[in-house]
Amino acid sequence: MAKFIALTSTGLLPALEEEIKILELPRTRTQGNGVWFEGSWKHCYQANLHLRSATRVLLPILDFHAYKPEELYNNILKHDFTKYITTEQTIAVEAHGQNHQFNDQRFIALKVKDAIVDQFRDKFGKRPDVDGKNPDLLVVVRLFKGCFSVSIDTSGFSLTKRGYREQTVEAPIREHIAASLLTYAQWSPEEPLLDPMCGSGTFLIEAALKAKHIPPTQYKQTFAFEKFKTFQPDIWAEVLKEAHDKEQSPPLELYGFDNNQSAIRAATENAKAAKVRELINFKPQNLTDLSGKNFNKPGLIIVNPPYGERLGELEKLKVLYSEFASILKKDFKGWRLGFLSGHAELSAALGLKAHRKWPLMNSKLECKFLLYEIR
Repeated sequence: MAKFIALTSTGLLPALEEEIKILELPRTRTQGNGVWFEGSWKHCYQANLHLRSATRVLLPILDFHAYKPEELYNNILKHDFTKYITTEQTIAVEAHGQNHQFNDQRFIALKVKDAIVDQFRDKFGKRPDVDGKNPDLLVVVRLFKGCFSVSIDTSGFSLTKRGYREQTVEAPIREHIAASLLTYAQWSPEEPLLDPMCGSGTFLIEAALKAKHIPPTQYKQTFAFEKFKTFQPDIWAEVLKEAHDKEQSPPLELYGFDNNQSAIRAATENAKAAKVRELINFKPQNLTDLSGKNFNKPGLIIVNPPYGERLGELEKLKVLYSEFASILKKDFKGWRLGFLSGHAELSAALGLKAHRKWPLMNSKLECKFLLYEIR
């Protein structure tokens, strides 16, 4: 049994834990922004294919203390990297962290790379080339308090990149964050989902994929583990078949509005690329024209609003959000509101009391996801 760690962004760990539990992956512990699980390579394949809130899945291989370059080099040689790729394939090393002995991440990456390629050269008489953009084997090194943790990246690309976002708008929410916030809000496919500032449609597309049990990357990507010598194609085929067999076509009520015509066009094209266009109702509409009369039952309203970063924009947005809250209180009693707030003054302008709060990072901005019950 191997040990793996699924990583996510700051603030999204509870959503990732929930997914690990639903997938029945044998979870062992949490650490930082990751969840450890123990299992076979099949579990690794399933995690890469199905996890919506993860950014990558790593295979930890080494932990050691090193205080000199030669100690780092010699410890790397303790692991057999030649079992993953051939000399005809490519490698790269990604280093994070530093201290007073190792104060340059580029030097750490170079020293680790030297040890790995020397291992290949000693064994086969030749070495793999380095490819910094799309390597067959990515080795991830983290340094913390003198301890080096070395892992193999089994994903090969950021799992947040689903492949459907062909068009975008200003400040779009990342896909794995959108999926995580739907988990926090406990959205169910049986209830309506409304995004009145839908932008490029990410919340609604992620909801449609989740409701249909379609893997987030929709089988489009080639994962790093498929390039390894240890790859088991028959097990991978089994994982893919199991995923296809679980797909569903439930009735859904998904609505996306935006006052920007180009945003509606972008959302429509992205939904087409994700093969869920027919499940989502997109319409150009101002926020203040929102009405609850068109819905048969309460559901979830989810919003990633503008944060008022431009000069003079904040006061205008306060008025807009106050009007928005008035509409909610009047027409949407019994609904829930999920509000991603990047500015405390704006969320205060709603005049609503959140019953749940989750701090998180949206890109490089400190935000809070606020969940309200509209009464």
